[in-house]
Amino acid sequence: LSLILSSSLCLCYAVNSEDVRCKCICPPYKDHSGQIYNKNVSQKDCDCLHVVEPMPVPGPDVEAYCLRCECKYEERSSVTIKVTIIIYLSILGLLLLYMVYLTLVEPILKRRLFGHSQLIQSDEDIGDHQPFANAHDVLARSRSRANVLNKVEYAQQRWKLQVQEQRKSVFDRHVVLS
Repeated sequence: LSLILSSSLCLCYAVNSEDVRCKCICPPYKDHSGQIYNKNVSQKDCDCLHVVEPMPVPGPDVEAYCLRCECKYEERSSVTIKVTIIIYLSILGLLLLYMVYLTLVEPILKRRLFGHSQLIQSDEDIGDHQPFANAHDVLARSRSRANVLNKVEYAQQRWKLQVQEQRKSVFDRHVVLS
């Protein structure tokens, strides 16, 4: 990322002739269709006579043709555009990394954190009468996790239960909310 930033900043310091232009919009005139002309000229030379090349009308009609043209001097900052794109791509990359974390790494961490609770459930099925032997360790680990993550997981579980209830209502009981 720093390599991209440094190379783009070096490119930005060079004067770019594409950052300034004169744009002339000429409407249809007699048998000539409308045209848009762009040329890199200074602001003082931004007029029809300096920008429109080749002139589509013969000598006597040039002045009348140029009076109909609207010329504007335009300037843009390629440095700002490049920095904005770099910031945008950096944020996109961070979101992509976060998505990879959520899909690949978090399930592995959940298995490690809540692995004891699964062992407790399997021991309970076997007939062990101490089902909460490791519950204190599991609770301590879950409290150490971010509180926001717990809230999101709780909301997700609640949503899943609501969806299951709705499916039961619609498919089993044939009851539709009105």
